[in-house]
Amino acid sequence: MKISIILAHPDPASLNHAIARTAEAGLRANGHDVILHDLYAERFDPILNASEISETVPVPPEIERYGAEISSADGIVIVHPNWWGQPPAILKGWIDRVLRPGVAYRFLDEDTGEGIPIGLLKAKAAVIFNTANTPSERERNVFGDPLQQIWGNCIFELCGIKEFHREIFTVVVTSSPEQRREWLDHVREIMDQYFPRRL
Repeated sequence: MKISIILAHPDPASLNHAIARTAEAGLRANGHDVILHDLYAERFDPILNASEISETVPVPPEIERYGAEISSADGIVIVHPNWWGQPPAILKGWIDRVLRPGVAYRFLDEDTGEGIPIGLLKAKAAVIFNTANTPSERERNVFGDPLQQIWGNCIFELCGIKEFHREIFTVVVTSSPEQRREWLDHVREIMDQYFPRRL
């Protein structure tokens, strides 16, 4: 399988980077082809220009490459912190520019503005790893867990990916080295579950 990993955290020493490297190693050990994109290291430009909005216009070559890769991926893994209940701006810009009409979805021919899309992504599963400093119960009960809604309902379901899993590691700021090792072990388990060893 071809798996695309998208990482969005500015600090190479972060737990997010460790999660992405662990996921990559587990996927490769299972015999998958993996492409890891560190959006900050690649200096991804998150600004969506008006000239890119239409489905029918050409886009910059780098956006074309990202789009071709994500549309051909058999699996997607995204790693990012929870910042204000949202992905970092660089990742939101990646969503805006890469998961575009004609790549991730298209609208029905008879659509008259109600915006009912047909998902185009072929990935069998998408896995999100989030780090946070808000306890999960507070995130759900007080804030309504906006990242679950964004990724599960607003993005992946509409783009055609039916199998979706999100894992949250919290509270990071007070976590011990032992806790982090347990979290990374769990990352390997999740990769084995959703993208098992090729036979």
